[in-house]
Amino acid sequence: MSMTPFRPVFPLNSPRLKRRSFLGASGSMLVALGAGRAWGNEPAVKEKPSFQGYPFQLGVASGDPSADGFVLWTRLAPEPLTGGGMPREAVWVHWQVAEDEAMTKVVASGKEIASPDWGHSVHVEVAGLKPDRWYWYQFKAGAETSPRGRSRTLEHPDRPAAETSALKMAFASCQHFEAGFYTAYRHMLDESPDLVLHLGDYIYEGASKEGQIRLHNSAEIITLEDYRNRHAQYKSDASLQAMHAAAPWVVTWDDHEFDNNYAGEVPEEKGPMAREDFLTRRAAAYQAYYEHMPLRAACIPKGPGMKLYRSVRHGSLVDFHVLDTRQHRSDQPNRDRPGPASLEPAATMLGERQRDWLLGELKGSRATWNVLAQQVMMARVDRSGGPGETCSMDQWPGYEVERQALLRAFQELKVSNPVVLTGDIHTHWANELPVSHGDPASPVAGTEFVCTSISSKGDGNDHPAGLERLLSENPFVKYHGDHRGYVSCRIDGKSWRSDFRTIDRVTVADSPLKTPASFVVESGRAGLQRV
Repeated sequence: MSMTPFRPVFPLNSPRLKRRSFLGASGSMLVALGAGRAWGNEPAVKEKPSFQGYPFQLGVASGDPSADGFVLWTRLAPEPLTGGGMPREAVWVHWQVAEDEAMTKVVASGKEIASPDWGHSVHVEVAGLKPDRWYWYQFKAGAETSPRGRSRTLEHPDRPAAETSALKMAFASCQHFEAGFYTAYRHMLDESPDLVLHLGDYIYEGASKEGQIRLHNSAEIITLEDYRNRHAQYKSDASLQAMHAAAPWVVTWDDHEFDNNYAGEVPEEKGPMAREDFLTRRAAAYQAYYEHMPLRAACIPKGPGMKLYRSVRHGSLVDFHVLDTRQHRSDQPNRDRPGPASLEPAATMLGERQRDWLLGELKGSRATWNVLAQQVMMARVDRSGGPGETCSMDQWPGYEVERQALLRAFQELKVSNPVVLTGDIHTHWANELPVSHGDPASPVAGTEFVCTSISSKGDGNDHPAGLERLLSENPFVKYHGDHRGYVSCRIDGKSWRSDFRTIDRVTVADSPLKTPASFVVESGRAGLQRV
């Protein structure tokens, strides 16, 4: 489905946007299941609130599309960086979905509660829409109206792949606010993708550091209010808001949404923090994450736990299996030194329940393409020269038994065209995934595309140190680049194309887009072909 790039109706960085009349419902009134109804009975819900400032300063978003709907998101925050600026009272927020950008052909409408217990965030699960088409949406609270957003439905999973429309998808990760500007999202907006995947490190939890391009708004974040204010600061970026408003997103976290390099219930620093304090902080981080993302009610956190793994399907063309490789993993072994600990059979990245779910999804999939949308690199990349081997134990090689078992499962279950999408490491990679590491005759089980960061790590490098040695030591690595950007993909029944998009500098407000490498995977033929 080809469309001109969508531009939000309002300038999203305006402190107060012009009011618009909110159109009355017309057409068919469709059923919507709102996550707001999960909060319980509110003692009083204000129908006509007044605000000290414009309440939609964090913009609008949509996510987790299905064949008949998607999630709509916003948060009322007239003072977004200082707790939100809302009184402790629940507010009704009205919403509409229309078939046209002018919002004259309304096909769904309703209202949801913005509760103070959930940061006055709003999650609406819209259902009953037509498959495989674009829609527009808008919110209203009191006399104030939000910017308009655009979202789309996917095709029904029973639709044969040959009859399913091609999908334009972009994926990104790691957008450290202090490291630079989000210019990459402005270029992504021009591509008008059908779907955006964000693979983690949406925020960074660290303290403000002098000398950065932009400064965090506090010391290291610990409490629920801290996490809310940090999410709000990131959401204040106009380029990020515009991309959220232009297409549905599918999100998952990595570590910085909570605490760097944590593993399940184990912090990175094995200091004196009590387990109860660590889990209290994790509960705050998880709640703030839910409050700021277009996620379904199935993802509502319960204390320090939150179910984030799920599948999103587009006809029989592609199944996206979204993973959580942080919450359920065992502790990282040995730092960056492979050894017996990395071969521990009980060591797990996914946890038993998520692993069983994933294998069941792969076994039952009818899709042409099966995608793991996840956080850390799966390829076993040796970072040292010579006979020794140095791998990151925070990535899949630190859990080598489970990594190998998953690659074997791709073959044993006859999984159609496995593609792994990865973030985390602030560089671009195109990797083949051999079943048996170190065996030149081993068949390729799948393909991995790793996106660089949106801004983390700062400006890029044309000549990464040790690149020739890295490629020589790891012949399954077909591309590695060290500039910021994202990956743009086009998926159809015959092939998958990935274009690595980069910008030279994130320390300036604008930088042109480049495409240093493109790869194609043909359906039914494992392996990468450079275009």
